[in-house]
Amino acid sequence: MQIYWTKINRIIEETPEVKTYLLDCPEGYTWEEGSHIHLALEGFNAGDKPNRSLIRHMSISTLPHENSIGITTRIKEQCSEFKSILRNMEIGQEVAVFKTHSNVPLKREDKNVYLLSSGVGLATFRPLVLDYFERADNVNHIHSLNIDSSRDFLFTNIFESVPDKKFTSQFVDNRKDYYEEVHNFAADKDGLFYIVGSDEFLVQNIEVLREQGIKPEQIMLDKHEQSRPEFLNF
Repeated sequence: MQIYWTKINRIIEETPEVKTYLLDCPEGYTWEEGSHIHLALEGFNAGDKPNRSLIRHMSISTLPHENSIGITTRIKEQCSEFKSILRNMEIGQEVAVFKTHSNVPLKREDKNVYLLSSGVGLATFRPLVLDYFERADNVNHIHSLNIDSSRDFLFTNIFESVPDKKFTSQFVDNRKDYYEEVHNFAADKDGLFYIVGSDEFLVQNIEVLREQGIKPEQIMLDKHEQSRPEFLNF
């Protein structure tokens, strides 16, 4: 396993609780849309065993041509040791990245794609939407639906409806409106449904979709293949 030590080159305050950390791209390092990465802080490998409290599995919110590895995360006032250290880090400080993998690349199967996310989960979908805008081949239409009770919606400059590009974006701040829309989306029995959020959020969305006849193979989760049955086997 190769570990890359790289520097923070920019920190963007997206909302009062959400920051994007842009990291220098190590030479030859690349990834595809929908990828996640292991982000580790200084000292994580100082002992005999890795200090797992200094390692987090994070989505990459950028594409390679943006020339930075983007990590977008919510940091609340009361947070973990990892988030507390990250919150106080500055431009020029180093972090480690390793184990890059994509569970949710954009499928191009001439179908409608539905992106269902909660809060900062939208960061996983940012690269998929940018990739679609650059090349819309074999995707009929993309619908994005994000629920965030804080109403501090993310990436609104990208997630805005563009009818000419067959892209629709919706933000809601309550569960009732959110699940009504998911129910409506499920009328498309041929659609592809991507879900990113907490495990509880995944389960609730899957229940709504499965009740409407959506098959497990139509549901994409940001989970390793061996974890999918835990969520999809009803």
